[in-house]
Amino acid sequence: MAADIPENLQRRRFLTAATTVVGGVIAGLTVVPFVRSMEPSVAAQAAGAPIDVDVSKLEPGQLITVMWRSRPVWVLHRSEAQLKTLKDPKLIETLKDPDSKEPQQFGPPVVNWHRSLKPELFVAVAICTHLGCIPTYRPQIAPPDLGPSWVGGFFCPCHGSRYDLAARVIDGSPAPLNIPVPPYHYRSETVIRVGSLKGGKDQNWQPAIW
Repeated sequence: MAADIPENLQRRRFLTAATTVVGGVIAGLTVVPFVRSMEPSVAAQAAGAPIDVDVSKLEPGQLITVMWRSRPVWVLHRSEAQLKTLKDPKLIETLKDPDSKEPQQFGPPVVNWHRSLKPELFVAVAICTHLGCIPTYRPQIAPPDLGPSWVGGFFCPCHGSRYDLAARVIDGSPAPLNIPVPPYHYRSETVIRVGSLKGGKDQNWQPAIW
């Protein structure tokens, strides 16, 4: 049958089909950035947009890490035993800033012995105040590498800075200040908004060091 169709008509059909295919490919390429533009803005989050963290399944002793302002942020559910260590006089006398007098937290609501809005739930930017490394969560009691005085906390593997479970820096560490506690508030009993206070305030907060 193709032999019966005039040559110029065959050419027109071929060009039409080719144009349709190319157009479809171009359309497909333009859809990708459009779809991506509808996703949550990574750039906005990096610039400091608040983030919501669901803590409903966070067990006592468990820590999760989320990202805010392109920085890791800890959310730790402290157990009753862990909270008791924060009041231990032997620990307190080893801390550089036990009462959080330096401006490493967003304000008076978290200037307390547990450095948090609720004692059991702790939020902090996971950045060592020495040279910006990321400390590790070490909840074990007296592990061989940290010694018999270790009652749990955060340890920076870069230069050996130590912090307790409220991220207060321990004397003898090269880090000069406590780890920052960023602005945050509870949107509900199980959702924490990190990056702002109620009403969207203090999104531009900056600690002395982080």
